[in-house]
Amino acid sequence: MKYGYFDESKKEYVITRPDTPAPWVNYLGSPEYGAIISNNAGGYSFAKSGANGRILRYVFNQFDEPGRYIYIRDNENRDYWSASWQPVGKSLDTYKSECHHGTAYTKMKAVYDGISSEVRYYVPLDQSYEVWNLGITNDSDRERELTVTGYAEFTNNSNYEQDQVNLQYSQFITRTVFCENRIRQMIHANLDKIENGKEIDHKTVINRFFGLAGAKADSWCGEKEEFLGRYHGYGNPKGVEDGVLNNRGNYNENGCGAISTVLHLKPGETREIAFLVGMKEDDEAAEIVAGYENTEEVCKKELEELTAYWHGKLSHFQVKTPSKEFDTMINTWNAYNCFMTFIWSRAASFTYCGLRNGYGYRDTVQDIQGVIHLAPEMAVDKIRFMLSAQVDNGGGLPLVKFTHNPGHEDTPDDASYVQETGHPAYRADDALWLFPTVYKYVSETGDTAFMDEVIPFANKDEGTVYEHLKRAIDFSMNHLGKHSMPAGLYADWNDCLRLGKDGESTFVAFQFYYAMTILRIFAEHKKDTEYIAFLDENQKKLGNLIQELCWDEDRFIRGFTESGETIGKRTDPEANMWLNPQSWAVISGLADEKQADCALQQVYDRLNTEYGAILMDPPYHEHAFDGALAVIYNAGTKENAGIFSQSQGWIILAEALRGHGERAFTYFMENAPAAQNDKAEIRRLEPYCYGQFTEGKDSPNFGRSHVHWLTGTASTVMVGCVEGILGMRPDLYGLRIAPSIPKEWEMFEIDKDFRGCHLHITVKNPGHAESGCKKLFVNGQEMKDNYIPQTVLTDETDIELIMS
Repeated sequence: MKYGYFDESKKEYVITRPDTPAPWVNYLGSPEYGAIISNNAGGYSFAKSGANGRILRYVFNQFDEPGRYIYIRDNENRDYWSASWQPVGKSLDTYKSECHHGTAYTKMKAVYDGISSEVRYYVPLDQSYEVWNLGITNDSDRERELTVTGYAEFTNNSNYEQDQVNLQYSQFITRTVFCENRIRQMIHANLDKIENGKEIDHKTVINRFFGLAGAKADSWCGEKEEFLGRYHGYGNPKGVEDGVLNNRGNYNENGCGAISTVLHLKPGETREIAFLVGMKEDDEAAEIVAGYENTEEVCKKELEELTAYWHGKLSHFQVKTPSKEFDTMINTWNAYNCFMTFIWSRAASFTYCGLRNGYGYRDTVQDIQGVIHLAPEMAVDKIRFMLSAQVDNGGGLPLVKFTHNPGHEDTPDDASYVQETGHPAYRADDALWLFPTVYKYVSETGDTAFMDEVIPFANKDEGTVYEHLKRAIDFSMNHLGKHSMPAGLYADWNDCLRLGKDGESTFVAFQFYYAMTILRIFAEHKKDTEYIAFLDENQKKLGNLIQELCWDEDRFIRGFTESGETIGKRTDPEANMWLNPQSWAVISGLADEKQADCALQQVYDRLNTEYGAILMDPPYHEHAFDGALAVIYNAGTKENAGIFSQSQGWIILAEALRGHGERAFTYFMENAPAAQNDKAEIRRLEPYCYGQFTEGKDSPNFGRSHVHWLTGTASTVMVGCVEGILGMRPDLYGLRIAPSIPKEWEMFEIDKDFRGCHLHITVKNPGHAESGCKKLFVNGQEMKDNYIPQTVLTDETDIELIMS
């Protein structure tokens, strides 16, 4: 069943049925001001921190309420509706609705009883407040008197938990008053005269505002219960039913902002107004609202700026292939999903409540990879930040606080860090993700000087980027298990697999092997012969160990517990086949061709489903070892034989590296949201963004997806598609093009900005091959193989590759 369609000309997803199986959301704003909005206007916003800067209230795991509501009332017949289908929820026989989710804006269109409206929700570029710009038109043949009411439900405390739980405190610190054309909410207002508002036990006066521009405020209300009315709800608020608000503020209850204006519209007439929300001092709030006096002109300009900014980012890499699903994901929605994950990490969604008040190390370093080809200048800033969160021993801080202070941080070796963050120990894989991320950045940009940039460590000292990477190698070398493979420590990528401090992870061993390959490239560039010899010796030892200990006839095992138990043996009754060791055996370059193809075939035969490859099989139930925490999940769920979406990007890349274009594209299509646009009743999540996992074949809800937007899937699938399927594989000195595509693709095109040059790449496949290069031409000049040195690139470079 379809609920909408992709409009690629505008880079929007258009929801034509508002009764979607779950809230389908979009992200607005920036790290300074974040906002999440559903197709029915549910959602919340926050300044800087979803945990400690919450402005608008949202009740998680309920009914997508409250939200950014605009009510419209016909004062002649007293009928009323909302500019989004919910919360009033008029019959869809008479109420027509469209929601356009775009790049950092959402538009909601509605038609009811001869009145059409369009609300544009957005956060202006480089600003830290939000705008609800309403255009309302009288399409009927008579003059209409309409009362338009905007409603924003404030939190009583900026800390989400305090607002929701600590009611004996949070309800008694808030006041609302009316100032000109805006409602001012004050938290801890009684501190305003204490020595010019200095902090009292870390508390100061906080100001929020809800303002109206473009029309006169005719009535207002600052208290939730007074607006809704006792025994009423968001769908039938008393203030809207009555047609006028009570002009009273809040004192010791739940605060809100509700402002009504009466509009008289002649037939065919349109009016533009705007509601504005933010956390600002009163003087600044007044200035912001005043700036929207010319509402239509200002809002139009701001939306154009916002669209130009995001479309500009996406324009750096665009493809045209025979697959519309592939194109819409790579050109727009996977790319935009990568940016949102890059910006927000796992901080705030409709699943993440905002309480993770920091960046997960492994998550963030991986997320960077998805935007490197689109915005390398953004990527390198975040790489610097994450390098500065690397401890001087080479390990990464498991959680990097939003208040991170390089050179002065506690570490997991300090009880204070453990107490503050809840992370008791280092993880085996955190710092190893730096290697592919740094390599991808340097290769994309050619910025080899970055290796010599000096960056502080988290706790003390500093070093070049090259030194940071060497310390990461040292960390793994200094934390080996009983077989001399990298120790499991607190966990590897799979947080539900605890092999023990001295256990050993095959996945991490492959990562470590790959890290040495990458660092050797940098060492060669620096002519560091002594370190090259060190890497060669230790990589060979590790490779031999993995081959000897971890290859089990037709697959690689998952690892060893610290008690010596082997996990993932082919003879185990449960969890005898794991996905990630097979894909990473290929990605790392360790598996020989026979092993690679054999392991990948096992994945396809044993783990693949119509919705992607499950993480492991069979699920844990009766035979879980002590560290198999996945057993707590129902079979087919999350790490217990669910289709963990992030891993799909790795299997796409692995198959592509082997030249298996058909398989790589099959895995893409099985998990791609756009390919499931007509299966919304099964998938449930948005058909334009990735989810964390899909329920596997052992679940009665096989195919249902969960945990939307903020997942490493966005990055891994982007890398799998761009480097794998499309074959864009830059190195320090140029670009190799090595597509792995479906045989039926006879041609595809790529427009790519690369090191100051614009590349127009045409790939022709007259022989219907899956991979291989017969000829490559650059500006008409034939290359000797499929590699393009940077020296032959021009400002406008025309490239043609003919596959074999």
